[in-house]
Amino acid sequence: MRGALHALALALAVTLAPAAPVMAVQPDEVLSDAGLESRARDLSQKLRCPVCAGENIDESNAPISRDLRLYVRERLVAGDSDTEVLDNVADRFGEYVLFEPRAEGINWLLWLSGPLMGMIAVIVAWRFLVRRAQSRPEDETRLSEAERRRLDEIMRGN
Repeated sequence: MRGALHALALALAVTLAPAAPVMAVQPDEVLSDAGLESRARDLSQKLRCPVCAGENIDESNAPISRDLRLYVRERLVAGDSDTEVLDNVADRFGEYVLFEPRAEGINWLLWLSGPLMGMIAVIVAWRFLVRRAQSRPEDETRLSEAERRRLDEIMRGN
């Protein structure tokens, strides 16, 4: 019994291990001030690795991500606000590194396209349902008297 539980626990751990977040932050990168380190981790979640598809800089082992993590921590130690840090990184590497693009300029197209597509989908669905209801007259679904008598005969087995 005990061996089975150990095997089950091991199988569960091996199965769930890939789902756990993997952090590439090295011990020498961690700030001694817990508040600044917490801010650095929050900012790192908002920054995309410039060479990795879809990974934030905390998850990436790429050298550029390490440089970005160190840069973020340097800026925080220097007293920059979170917004200033994100602005400096975006100015240096482009808006691609921001997981949430700024809501200004051409980026408004990105911010508005989701809600706009949702509204269009609702309108198309509504029009489809209205037209479908209008194209199905009630009379076509009712049986005539002769059809009803024939159906009764069939049901009685005659």
